[in-house]
Amino acid sequence: MTECPEEFRWLSGREELGEIYCVSFVRGLSPDEVLRRFGVDESTMEEGVTSEELDERSVESMSDDAAGYIGAAKIGDWTLVIEPGGWKISVDPDTYGPVSRGTEVVSVCRHDYASDSFAYIVDGEPVVCFDPMLPDARSGNDPDRFVKEMREVGLDPEHDIDDDSRIDAPIGRSFALAGKITGLPFSPEMLELRFFGAEPLED
Repeated sequence: MTECPEEFRWLSGREELGEIYCVSFVRGLSPDEVLRRFGVDESTMEEGVTSEELDERSVESMSDDAAGYIGAAKIGDWTLVIEPGGWKISVDPDTYGPVSRGTEVVSVCRHDYASDSFAYIVDGEPVVCFDPMLPDARSGNDPDRFVKEMREVGLDPEHDIDDDSRIDAPIGRSFALAGKITGLPFSPEMLELRFFGAEPLED
């Protein structure tokens, strides 16, 4: 098994990233456009929000087991989106459909009470999706697109959960894969950014 990428060991020490969160990268859209596509109450949109404030406000406003407050920040050609306590961009077609329309999304979701997930979505269509603990059970319209990169980060695309050892640090490896796709390795410095924040609309 490939060693856990050293640059992602910091993940376990960040309180803003708790037991449930979703971190996504959206290409070519501004932070405010991503939030509008996500579906937020535009009257709550504000700039200059810290990652700690995202987490605090999400807990205060959380409902229906999803983030009560989300943030977006521009990094190069991508917008970083954080859903503290959330999961929607990664797995909810009603969310990732509008967010990824005409562009691409790379999403990593940790969920200690359900399944973690990695998703690469283009123009509303899942291309590669899988549980990082079960990288052999991929779905999407091109599930083998990143098999080379998956091997490089230790997410063996032929991993057999019955015969092979358990995958160590699946979320860190998922972020390593996301970095290979986006060219933006998720780093502690990204959590020091100031975010465009807003409360999602209730379903």
